[in-house]
Amino acid sequence: MIKNQYGWFCAMFRDFFVKFDVPGSGVDSIVQGNQPLSPVIMSAFHAWTDGLDTRESMISIFSHIRDIPYSLVVPATIAKSPQEEILLAGTGSCAAKHYLLADMFRHLDLNVVYATFPFLWNDPDLHYPPELRKLAATLPVAHHLACRVQIGSSWVLVDATWDLPLAKAGFPVNEHWDGHAETKCAVKPQKSPVRTAFCRTATSEPCRGKDEAALGPVDGEKNHRDEADRARYYNRKISLRSTDEVERIRQFNREFSSWLETVRTSA
Repeated sequence: MIKNQYGWFCAMFRDFFVKFDVPGSGVDSIVQGNQPLSPVIMSAFHAWTDGLDTRESMISIFSHIRDIPYSLVVPATIAKSPQEEILLAGTGSCAAKHYLLADMFRHLDLNVVYATFPFLWNDPDLHYPPELRKLAATLPVAHHLACRVQIGSSWVLVDATWDLPLAKAGFPVNEHWDGHAETKCAVKPQKSPVRTAFCRTATSEPCRGKDEAALGPVDGEKNHRDEADRARYYNRKISLRSTDEVERIRQFNREFSSWLETVRTSA
């Protein structure tokens, strides 16, 4: 059912990609150099928000992006960006989901930054099959991407990673979001060794630098004000992986994504 729904969804946006051309709003955001939405993203934006106020639009965008099936293996498309790719392919990972969410939220005149969380795939709460569990246990630290959005005076975590059927396998799905409160993080973030050793306070609050005080990230979280900064940070991290680790990650990505399809279709 889900696959059929998104097959129709992707076909619609492939048609819009060449037929629909709406100029972006030029809304300024906290991210320097924010560009107008591309035609394929603009068509999705209108489909999800027409007739809705800002809060309703935020919830609709969040829900639609969350419901795009998560996968670490994405088929090739004619997309020019991860944001377009996830719409055209009808599937994608946390990075593509939150790049798209950020673009659309900024088009609503909201301030958004990216939030990276180091984590391990070997989460004991996930109902992995035995062989996938063994593989997950061999993987190095990975880096999850979500968004922080300025809502009123607060910067709240908005995480649209896991689609609804994955709750059956222990994934922390954000089933309902009211457009105001923080969502659950899709992963269990690892704490920063430096902060844990030297910066924890008597109240166990995470240590924050002066430039982070307004955003209020959790311990171990790294905030990025644009895609380029996030890409530099991510590329530095993955450049440290060995050839053997890279091969294990590729194998895990294939088997994990295949398992997710099984989870979605299970009773």
